[in-house]
Amino acid sequence: MSVIYISVTENSDRLDRYLSQELSELSRSRIQQLIEQGHVQINAQVCISKKIHLKTGDRITLEIPAIQPLQIQAADIPLDILYEDDELIILNKPAGLVVHPAPGHPDGTLVNAILAHCPNLPGIGGVQRPGIVHRLDKDTTGAIAIAKTDLAYQHLQAQLQAKTARREYLGLVYGVPKTETGSIDLPIGRNPQDRKKMAIVSVEDGGRTAVTHWQVQERLANYTLIHFQLETGRTHQIRVHSAKMGHPIVGDPVYGSGRSVGVNLPGQALHAWKLQLQHPLSGNLVQVTAPPPPSFTTLLEVLRRRSGISRR
Repeated sequence: MSVIYISVTENSDRLDRYLSQELSELSRSRIQQLIEQGHVQINAQVCISKKIHLKTGDRITLEIPAIQPLQIQAADIPLDILYEDDELIILNKPAGLVVHPAPGHPDGTLVNAILAHCPNLPGIGGVQRPGIVHRLDKDTTGAIAIAKTDLAYQHLQAQLQAKTARREYLGLVYGVPKTETGSIDLPIGRNPQDRKKMAIVSVEDGGRTAVTHWQVQERLANYTLIHFQLETGRTHQIRVHSAKMGHPIVGDPVYGSGRSVGVNLPGQALHAWKLQLQHPLSGNLVQVTAPPPPSFTTLLEVLRRRSGISRR
């Protein structure tokens, strides 16, 4: 454990803001975590409020505990890299790959694979989820960003919270929407009858704001290819909102209809197609497009043939 002593030289309206300005090597989220865990003292008194006002002459003691040893083992799992530099890496995740270890999936995850490729990730963004900025469901494919530094993690998290990062998906749904475009603004929370599932839940009952924009890309008889854009990033958001529309994602075993399309799918027909964000250091725009997996494109071709549609 290391200890940092700071003498406040000017008044400040927030403890976390002051410390993030004084300690550029620590992200604001890390500082907030240390405050909440009781590692910060003001004038020899433990302070667990990040919003406390500071006065000139206050004495701050900040304890930084040693990074907890990472119990996750690196694994030589192939990665489809779309973009990489010293700050971040963007991958095209396949279906069937869990993003981070969890009960029932202790290893063989994307995190295990990333640790083999980037061994310096421990301590960035959490012990069990090093570098993970956002998630994709196990059976959802496509672009996912991983932070390689604490600064990148903080910056990318802020972009997601400010809704400046752009995430676009392609999804094949059952049925045909009556309009070409639309938006779904319905809060999502844990299903009170089944805690393993998500559902439309009022904010009063614990639901969180969830907004999904959609546009028809292609009509294929009784199926539709839809372009989704997320404004928020709730668990299972597109899957829950699509089902609420009456047009669940094809192949979705949880929120779908259970119907078969005659094509073997490794997961639901939902693909994180495009990801656009600002580079944490340069500020330049980083845009990647993740090619859909063969199972997705094969399904589209089968449905086009059935519908008498040619793409030649």
